[in-house]
Amino acid sequence: MQALYGALEQGKVGIFESPTGTGKSLSLICGALSWLRDFEERRRREMDALLQGGGPDLSVTAVLPVPVPQTSSATSSSAEPDWITDFVQKKVERDLVSKLKEDEMKRKKREERLEMIRNNVHLKYAMKRRSCEEDEAFKLLQLSKEGQQDASGDPGEEEIIIAEYESDDDSKAKNKFCVGEDDEDDDLVEEHATKIYYCSRTHSQLAQFVHEVQKSPFNKDISLVTLGSRQNLCVNDEVLRLGSIQRINDRCMEMQKNKHENSHSEEGAKRKRGTAKSVCPYMGAAALQRLRDEVLGAVQDIEQLAVRGREMHACPYYATRLAVPPAQLVVLPYQTVLHEATRRYSGVQLKGQVLIIDEAHNLSDTLSSIHSKELTGAQLCRAHSQLTQYSERYKSRLKAKNLMYIKQILFVLERLVQVLGGKVGPSPQSQKIQPGTELLTINNFLFKAQIDNINLFKLQRYFEKSMISRKLCGFMEKFAGTGVTLHPQSSSLTNGSNKENRRTEGLSRYLQTLQSGQSTAAADQQGAADAEKVLSASPLMQIEGFLMALTNTNADGKMVVQTQGTLSESTVKFFLLNPAVHFAQVLKQCRAVIIAGGTMQPVSDFKQELLFSAGVAAERIAEFSCGHVIPPENILPLVLCSGPSGQELNFTFQNRDTPRMMDETGRVLSNLCNVVPGGVVCFFPSYDYSRRIISHWEASGALARLASKKKIFQEPKKANQVEQVLGDFSRCIQRCAGACDGCTGALLFSVVGGKMSEGINFSDDLGRCVVMVGMPYPNIKSPELQEKMSYLDKHMPSTAGRSPGQALIENLCMKAVNQSIGRAIRHRGDYAAIVMCDRRYSRPATLSKLPGWIRTRTGAHATFGPAFAALRKFFIEKKRKQGAD
Repeated sequence: MQALYGALEQGKVGIFESPTGTGKSLSLICGALSWLRDFEERRRREMDALLQGGGPDLSVTAVLPVPVPQTSSATSSSAEPDWITDFVQKKVERDLVSKLKEDEMKRKKREERLEMIRNNVHLKYAMKRRSCEEDEAFKLLQLSKEGQQDASGDPGEEEIIIAEYESDDDSKAKNKFCVGEDDEDDDLVEEHATKIYYCSRTHSQLAQFVHEVQKSPFNKDISLVTLGSRQNLCVNDEVLRLGSIQRINDRCMEMQKNKHENSHSEEGAKRKRGTAKSVCPYMGAAALQRLRDEVLGAVQDIEQLAVRGREMHACPYYATRLAVPPAQLVVLPYQTVLHEATRRYSGVQLKGQVLIIDEAHNLSDTLSSIHSKELTGAQLCRAHSQLTQYSERYKSRLKAKNLMYIKQILFVLERLVQVLGGKVGPSPQSQKIQPGTELLTINNFLFKAQIDNINLFKLQRYFEKSMISRKLCGFMEKFAGTGVTLHPQSSSLTNGSNKENRRTEGLSRYLQTLQSGQSTAAADQQGAADAEKVLSASPLMQIEGFLMALTNTNADGKMVVQTQGTLSESTVKFFLLNPAVHFAQVLKQCRAVIIAGGTMQPVSDFKQELLFSAGVAAERIAEFSCGHVIPPENILPLVLCSGPSGQELNFTFQNRDTPRMMDETGRVLSNLCNVVPGGVVCFFPSYDYSRRIISHWEASGALARLASKKKIFQEPKKANQVEQVLGDFSRCIQRCAGACDGCTGALLFSVVGGKMSEGINFSDDLGRCVVMVGMPYPNIKSPELQEKMSYLDKHMPSTAGRSPGQALIENLCMKAVNQSIGRAIRHRGDYAAIVMCDRRYSRPATLSKLPGWIRTRTGAHATFGPAFAALRKFFIEKKRKQGAD
């Protein structure tokens, strides 16, 4: 906490390592919020002194909201008269005092409102009663709208037609949300207070952090906001029923647009006849303000926010975004912070703020994956077909500039398909392509595709302003099955304007589904899943992101054109080689950045690839690493160089598939299962090797011998089955603890980098021993990895006689190992053995990349006997100690 406080105070970039179970989250909370409290107190004292007429204290102007000019020797010796200099100085001071007074009034007003919400129970009940009354009014309004819709027929098509595109000028977008553009909503927008942004990988990790804040001493005083997606925070059942995140986003945006159109139409011209466009009933300004204040008044996670949103009839998604400016602690996912466009849209302003990135061991890979884009031939052909049909249908209603840009987009799509060796007309599934892989620079790719003369920046601006991707998505959703084709087999547009034909066609398709309803439930689910995959969004949205990726500089990324036999399966991909170019924006804007994790080793690539490359000076980087809170005798890390029969354990690509290596691995596991109580988790380097070695053990009888000692479980390939397997694994260990049938627990086969190597806790009896079989080196033949190595060798310095590319391979391997072996020790009373089966782990350079608290206890054993004796003694002593306790 002291190291964290110092890093924030001095505006450093900190790399903090604290193993799971050592109180990392609580330390981050207490250290960071203590600094924020002290910073705000200092700032308040300076403001008070200034407001009382003492004048600005120039020695501490860093905490003031606007800079105060200082009179230098150069100024005093200038040609300007003294009275002008004095006048300017006093005017600046008057402006500063005026702004401080305004800020102080807003702050006091906000704090009074939050205090009322925290303490005044009667106010809460009054707000709840008012919310219920509004709920009834909304229901009546919806009923009247439904009646209008029945009477007036099909709605118009205005919402899916692009508005006139007037200019190519890149005017700065107003920094307002959709809900903040009306006059009635102006009081919802506030200045950004000094705050801490905390981000992590998953919603569950964020929820866990919020629960830690709720248990901390700061629970009653902190204004905390949790940001999430519409899928997590939307409370409109009509929108949630759409299922996919893209369709939910599109529908929500359309409803906000309808709200503004309705408000503007009331000012003047008569409304066109037709149905009233749907407006979200949870977007009332008063209700949003009440929910925003309640969000700031009490620490709540996403689930609690959704419940309160339903109770108060207000949208939690927009209320949380309105709460960002005055909040002191904002909790949000990685992508929202690390992607500039998402950051801007969410109202996240990093300038002068503190950013804490937790679970940051894969930060470089996360940045690369967020900004890398891939398109298939099927997506390109489908987008071309849909956009062609759209422009044909509305060409008489679209302005010339819109048609010009649509033609440019169609040209780009056509050229991208030709790069893959296909054509946009015929079905992509039927077009056979010669398999192959080609690597290109961005510039060479643009020349090859013959789109180097297209201004991609202007095209990107058109995508943003016209929202053509969303329009096309709405067009396909509205007219699918009415002559508009989802797939490009037939690009011709039949007469879909006849409303009666549309109705009867829809009815006939519905009757056909009823007649063919004898199919199995599994087939129905598969068909529904496939249909959802096709209809989830217009592929033009993915293409928009891909074209934006092509605006990266030539040196920062590479293109991979991969043909796979058919056009539909062939891909064109941009992958980012230099994640520092995007992280540099974050580092430049923030006052301080803390990169934290349970296991950050090896940190050398963090510093070289993300910090030094982004222009961070070495003196600005602060490193902190602490050991574990467990006693040293509670962990037994072993490196096995050979097995029970003397066979050397060396799982290189040439050796690992040999029968003798597989048999020796089976003997190692069998011996371990004889002495290890409870659960054993065995990690293999890949799914493919896991399948091969288990098949070999089945044929040789080794698997049956293992099953006689411990019940065997395997990591599932589907993510939705992980909870089931873990539950069965846990229950089996609990049963075996009190049984006397010879079964001593359970053995779980898992994969490094799989679903159980990160984020899963094998605490206590669930993981008394973690076994690493071999070293999980990445696929060196991957074109992306080869390009990454080449890029690092060209731009980074060598260290300890190893090229940066070689160091990358070693670091990727050991990061994966560290995540896997850290699954067992989860709290201060836990104990476990860690067995690394490969002689290569005994190399000093490899051992140095293990976490310090494991490295100092690791022993390498050339023969199996001493290692097995140490393991047996370890568990006998633990059993004796538990019996004594």
